[in-house]
Amino acid sequence: MNVLLIFVITVIAFKLAYRFYGRYIEGVFEMNKDNATPAREREDGKDYVRGRWQVVFSHHFSSIAGGGPIVGPAVAAIYGFYPSWLWIILGAIFFGAVHDFTSLFVSMREKGRSIAEVAHNTLGKTGYALFISFVLFMVVLVTAAFLGLTSTALSSLAPLGALGLEEGQTLLKTVADPATGVVQAKIGGVASTSVVVMTLMAPLVGWLLYKRKTGLLALSTAALAIAVASIAVGLRHPVTILPELWMLIISAYVLVAAGLPVWVVLQPRDFINSFVLYGGIAALSVGLFAGGLSGMEVKFPAASAAIGAQKLGPIWPVMFITIACGAISGFHCLISSGTTSKQIACESHAKRIGFGGMLLEGLLAVAVLLTLASALDFSDYLGLVFPEEGRSNPVLAFSLAMGRLLGNNTPIPAYGGTIFGILLVEGFLVTTLDTAVRLNRYLFEELWRILLRKPPALLRSYLFNAGLSVALMFAFAYKQAFLALWPVFGSSNQLLAALALITVSVWLLKRGKNAVFTLVPAAFMIVTTVASLAYLLKSKYLASGNTLLTAITGTLILLAAGIVVIALRKTSSGERSLTAVKPAAEDLED
Repeated sequence: MNVLLIFVITVIAFKLAYRFYGRYIEGVFEMNKDNATPAREREDGKDYVRGRWQVVFSHHFSSIAGGGPIVGPAVAAIYGFYPSWLWIILGAIFFGAVHDFTSLFVSMREKGRSIAEVAHNTLGKTGYALFISFVLFMVVLVTAAFLGLTSTALSSLAPLGALGLEEGQTLLKTVADPATGVVQAKIGGVASTSVVVMTLMAPLVGWLLYKRKTGLLALSTAALAIAVASIAVGLRHPVTILPELWMLIISAYVLVAAGLPVWVVLQPRDFINSFVLYGGIAALSVGLFAGGLSGMEVKFPAASAAIGAQKLGPIWPVMFITIACGAISGFHCLISSGTTSKQIACESHAKRIGFGGMLLEGLLAVAVLLTLASALDFSDYLGLVFPEEGRSNPVLAFSLAMGRLLGNNTPIPAYGGTIFGILLVEGFLVTTLDTAVRLNRYLFEELWRILLRKPPALLRSYLFNAGLSVALMFAFAYKQAFLALWPVFGSSNQLLAALALITVSVWLLKRGKNAVFTLVPAAFMIVTTVASLAYLLKSKYLASGNTLLTAITGTLILLAAGIVVIALRKTSSGERSLTAVKPAAEDLED
């Protein structure tokens, strides 16, 4: 099928969903733009900070997207194009957008409390403890998987021939492979330098935004200039170091960033980086549009469940957990309720950010899938993502595909498209690591308060909790290969989404509201993810003797089972929530 036709069908489906289904969910929650939001009521200049919706959207989208909408489809393409495409469309509309929007709205109505704290109010102390424990396990897996991907991608080398360049060119810095003598470009190094420059400049943008109150147009111009300049510096001075060293550097960075006010690094860096992300999505869209007009079609197998089963496992449930962020992701509820709900200035902005952000991520996932399936040969794809030897590098597979797509259909040369692709992924990955470690710090602080009546000062300190989060992340990433971590991450991630939907459903039912639209996706994801964890436990981890992942998988199943049982008891008992939503104190402008 023509790539443009597939892309247009996707856009129309998402547009209709945003207009009609998003409006329906707003009605269920009785959205009122005059309600005071947590950012308005509790503004403290550190965690509760009112932001312009465009800035908050940039932070939210950069954080939820991570590498998931790129890496997930890149790995799941092994099952064939059409199964992956259909799951992204249906999942993004009826599962992911519902999950993100409802968890954001519930958190706003609960004064910016995290979804774990909402579970405390709806499921009780035991349910709360189980929920936090589950989330801690899951976020450690998220950060470990993304740290491994980031370090590998930032060290990526690509043969000049694959970039449409010849030996002797002066555009990119190169290095010769000591084993084969093949000259390779330091494309990962370009992204490395760009990430460093944007991070160093983030405090300046934060100062302009919150201290100087710079207008949005001037601020956007400055952010765009920084993004472009960072790439230019990267081309001249690419930083190329070993993946293991990158793991250490990134771990040290997120340890520091997790304790800084959100306006210093988190918000402004996401804002700068969003221009690369939006530019990447726009470039992919233009490339697919032009390629479609020229007759470009999907080259990957329509369906290849047998190959997928050999490499990863049966199409159900494994494909449904491999495509995580592009369809539904439990990590999103942590962003929605952990940071985004504390920054929204008006309830009417929630649909744009929560529902619209997820649909944009679904669109990105489809664009990635189309790019891979139309611009890359299936044999090249297998060699990069499922190599016989060496590290799996789905980021490089996508980047090369993007380079070929743009090189063949736009004025952007192949090497430019490849660099753009790796910058696109790296921006997402580093942003997610930054946000996830901050969230894990909050969760550890909450856990100690549950376990101990008066936690000692050490357990309340930012440095201890952020340090524990970073240490666990580093240990998992260093010891486990990406392809071993991704399935258990995907399963736990989707299972968290189901548990969040269960929490939202109980919250709605206790207020006499319809919850069918949250219960149905919750039930499907519970069955799918538990089946996936059981498959991984039996066929992968026990069989290979991987004690660590065996223990984690078994623990996740037990924690999830406990939360589901408690939720069923709470719902059937008809208990009322004690949390009241106070009326608005003052008007807000849309």
